[in-house]
Amino acid sequence: MKYGYYSDSEPLALREYPFRCPSWDPMPDGKKNVVILGCSHTWGVGLEPHETWAHKVSQHNTKALRYWNLGQPGYSPEGVVRMLYKTEKTLHPNIIIICWPAESRREWLDNESSRNPENLMGTDEKLQHHNDVTDRQTFLKSLFFVEKFAEKQQAKTFHCFADTHVDIKKHNPQLNVLEEYTLRNCWPHWDKFTARQLHSKPSRARDGMHYGEEHHERFAQLFLEKFRNKLR
Repeated sequence: MKYGYYSDSEPLALREYPFRCPSWDPMPDGKKNVVILGCSHTWGVGLEPHETWAHKVSQHNTKALRYWNLGQPGYSPEGVVRMLYKTEKTLHPNIIIICWPAESRREWLDNESSRNPENLMGTDEKLQHHNDVTDRQTFLKSLFFVEKFAEKQQAKTFHCFADTHVDIKKHNPQLNVLEEYTLRNCWPHWDKFTARQLHSKPSRARDGMHYGEEHHERFAQLFLEKFRNKLR
């Protein structure tokens, strides 16, 4: 099924997207499939693949789980939804992990000649009439479609945030959410047992803009501390 940019059966080809995960053609047998979705922070701009939080999480319970990092630079919450639906007949995900991009990002759907929509940052002049309410409602729409997909697939979902935490548990207390901590605010931190020193500056990736490996290491640690027993 395919309508415009949305599809549930379009093959996910590595030549079309620079995914940081193994090829699924052919798809290996056995194990449950875990898809990890997000923006450049999940893809790991400025970092080597093994330095990203997605890779560090993917080292957990590998006897039972197989992980696919489908994060894409520039993606919006709407882009995350489109990518998830493309996995339905390809990866058949059993577990869905999303590191949500900023609410203010949008997909711009006005170029039919392009294979993919244009991704806009919240500051783009095309979005000048949007506000915090429209941002939040667009994000909640994306969350709804993710949870409906998971309901149909009988898949587990886990939610976390790259930049600013959104209290989505007030809408559904049963959601698995990494609360308070985001990739941005999880570092620097003070750990009296291991650090023994105060880290006062953020860690930066090699592009000088995205968060560095210390953020990703800490974020993966926090994620697994909370959800380790549910990732099986």
